[in-house]
Amino acid sequence: MSIGFWQIAIVVILVVLLFGRGKISGLMGDVAKGIKSFKKGMSSDVNNEDETKNISENQDIDKKE
Repeated sequence: MSIGFWQIAIVVILVVLLFGRGKISGLMGDVAKGIKSFKKGMSSDVNNEDETKNISENQDIDKKE
C-alpha cells in the first residue's frame, strides 16, 4: 500500500487550513535562519581551529630560538 497523490493533497490542504499560509511561511523562514546560523557556526569553528594551530606553531618556534 503506497501513498497516492490524493492522500498527499488532502494532508497538504488540512495543514494549510489548520496553520494558514502566514504561519507556514514564517516557520520556513525561521528554519532557513537556523540553517544559516548553523553553517556560520560550523565555519567559524574551522577558522578557530586553524588559528589555534597557528598560535601553537608560533610558540614552538619561539621555544627553539
